[in-house]
Amino acid sequence: MTETIFPKDFLWGGATAANQIEGAYNEGGKGLSVHDVMPDGLMTPPVDAPTPDNLKLDAIKFYDNYKEDIKLFAEMGFKVLRISIGWSRIFPNGDDLEPNEEGLQFYDNVFDELAKYNIEPLVTLSHYEPPLNLAHQYDGWLNREVIGFFERYVETVAKRYKDKVKYWLTFNEVNAILSAPQNSAIFTPKEELSEGQLWQAAHHQLVASASATKIIHEINSDAQVGCMVLAMPFYPMTPNPKDVLAVRDAENNNNAFTDIHVRGEYPGYLKRKLREMGVEIEFGEGDAEMLKEHTVDFISFSYYVSLATAANPEEYDSGQGNVFAGVKNPYLKASEWGWQIDPEGLRIVLNQFWDKYQLPLFIVENGLGAKDELVEGENGELTVHDDYRIQYMSEHLVQVGEAIQDGVDVMGYTSWGPIDLVSMSTAQMSKRYGFIYVDRNDDGTGSFARYKKDSFAWYQNVIETNGESLFEK
Repeated sequence: MTETIFPKDFLWGGATAANQIEGAYNEGGKGLSVHDVMPDGLMTPPVDAPTPDNLKLDAIKFYDNYKEDIKLFAEMGFKVLRISIGWSRIFPNGDDLEPNEEGLQFYDNVFDELAKYNIEPLVTLSHYEPPLNLAHQYDGWLNREVIGFFERYVETVAKRYKDKVKYWLTFNEVNAILSAPQNSAIFTPKEELSEGQLWQAAHHQLVASASATKIIHEINSDAQVGCMVLAMPFYPMTPNPKDVLAVRDAENNNNAFTDIHVRGEYPGYLKRKLREMGVEIEFGEGDAEMLKEHTVDFISFSYYVSLATAANPEEYDSGQGNVFAGVKNPYLKASEWGWQIDPEGLRIVLNQFWDKYQLPLFIVENGLGAKDELVEGENGELTVHDDYRIQYMSEHLVQVGEAIQDGVDVMGYTSWGPIDLVSMSTAQMSKRYGFIYVDRNDDGTGSFARYKKDSFAWYQNVIETNGESLFEK
C-alpha cells in the first residue's frame, strides 16, 4: 500500500537561493544586489555599500563549488534542485541594455552539471535579490518602469535556457512584499510608505509575473510556470464567530496574491479591503488583460509555520517567531527561533489550496533551522547527529503523504535548504537547515568544507524508496 502513496514521477529535491549560497558578489561581472547591502537579514535597514560582516558576500561559495555540491545532491538521489538566477549576474544594474555573458555562462554550467545527474532545475527568477541600482535609481517595484527591466531579463534567460529549464517560478514568496518591501528593492523606510504605495508596488510585481509567464510560454510551450507564495494555515483561538472571521481575514490577506495568479483578477474581498483603506490601484493599459490571460500552471509555496489569531489578539500571548508571530498556539512546540512546529498544518494547506484552486501543488520550501554541532562519527568522520531534523522532516513528509491520499495533486518536495546556507531572515550561518554541514561560522571563520549529517543518509533513503521508508514501522 505505502509504495503507491507518492507518485512515481514525484520530484524529490532541495531548494536554495543565489544570494544565500553563491557568494562571489563582485566576480564574473556581477552587479550588487539588494541583499549584498543588507548585512543583518531583515533585522536592520539596508546600508550604502557591502560590509565585511555580511556573510552573504561569500555565502557558502557555491559559485566556486557547484560541481562538488551538485555531486552530493546527486548522491542523495535528487530529482530536482531549486535555484534562483541572480538577476544582477545577468543585468548588473538591472536597467542595462545588454546582458552579462559571464553570468549567463555560469548558469549554463550549473544547468549542464545538473543534467549530468538527471536533476531537473526548478528556477526562481527573482528570489529577494533585485539589482541594487533598481533600489537607488527607481525605488524598486514602486516604479512601473521596473516591469520593463524585468521583462528584458526574463526574455533573456528564457531564450538562453529554453532547452535546459522546464520549471520556472516568478517571484519568491510574492505575498511578502507588503511586510518586507526592502526585498523588492524598495529602500524607502516602511513607516514612510502608505498602503497605497505598497499595493501599487505589489500590483507592478503581479503584472510582471503574468508577463513573465507569457514570455516563457511563448519561448517554450512545454515550459511550466508557477507562482511561489508564503503559505500558512490560520487557526481561531476560540469557536467565537468573531475569531473565525479574524481567521478568514488573515487567510484572505495571505492568499490574495495566489488568487490573482491563478484566477487572473483581484478577488472581491481584496477590492473591498482596498476600498475601505482608501487605496485605488492604478492599472496601466493592458494590465487587466495580462493578469487574466496569463495565469500560472501550478502553485508552489513555502511552509514553515501555522499561526493562530483572534478578534482580540492583544488578550493572548504573542508567538515568538523572528518573522511570523501571531498569537501563541498552546498546542504546538516551537523551534529554537520561535517558529511553531505544525506538521498537520502542511496537510491542511495542501488540502485548502487543492480544494480552492484545483492546480498541481509544489512544496518548494520546508525545513528546520537549528543549531547543529559538528562531532566525530563512528568511523572517525565529522558529522552532525541531527535526529531532531529527521523527526521534523519525517513528520511533515508523512502529512504530505496523507494529503496525496486525500486526493491532492502534489508535484514534488524541495527541502529548504539541502546544504547549510546563510539565513535570509537573520543573516546567520548558525541557523542551519541542511543535510550537508558547511564549516562556516557567524563570525565568518571556517574552512567551507562540507560534511554529511545523519539526515543525509535518511533523506537518501526516503528518495530511494519514493517515500515508502517514511511509513515503515
